Amino acid sequence: MSSALPDQIGRHYAYKASLIGSAHQFELTEQGLSWRIAGRSGLWPYLDIANVRLSYRPVSMQARRFRADIGKIDGGRLAILSTSWQTAALMAPQDKGYRDFIVELHARMAKAGSQAVLTGGLGPRVYAAAIVCVALLAIAMSGLLLRSIISGEWAGALFLIGFAALFAWQVGGFIARNRPLTYAFGDLPKPLLP
Repeated sequence: MSSALPDQIGRHYAYKASLIGSAHQFELTEQGLSWRIAGRSGLWPYLDIANVRLSYRPVSMQARRFRADIGKIDGGRLAILSTSWQTAALMAPQDKGYRDFIVELHARMAKAGSQAVLTGGLGPRVYAAAIVCVALLAIAMSGLLLRSIISGEWAGALFLIGFAALFAWQVGGFIARNRPLTYAFGDLPKPLLP
């Protein structure tokens, strides 16, 4: 059972971005977003936060990794990840803590009257480039599959079908979740939160 009081839930969050080094620590205070990273610290008033971008960023060690990029009016930037390094081979998810913190951050920004730009997914240009690459790869794979079927190379055809299914599962999920979007404080995008 958690010892946190209901009004304390989502106020604190920490993760280790790398195996060596200290944890990145964040706290939501009455004054703003307080952070401590690698010996540096700061406090960003909620009204000074210019933008928030939520995205889905899987890596080989953790297929369910989410990221929030927070930008300040003067150009500062913070990244908050939903996973934390535990050992050389283990990156642990922190789904509930990350989700609670991000939801509470948005609630406090809204309460302060923030005019921050809230976006999700990849940038439109990067997303368009990803779609073009996926389409070109699909055309090439279709050509190889057709050639293997015509030449009677059934093992090659089965390999290509299996590879295409794996690729569609892995990359298709990434592309679908990271579609560029804008959202409001009260309507956070569910695909971009654990």
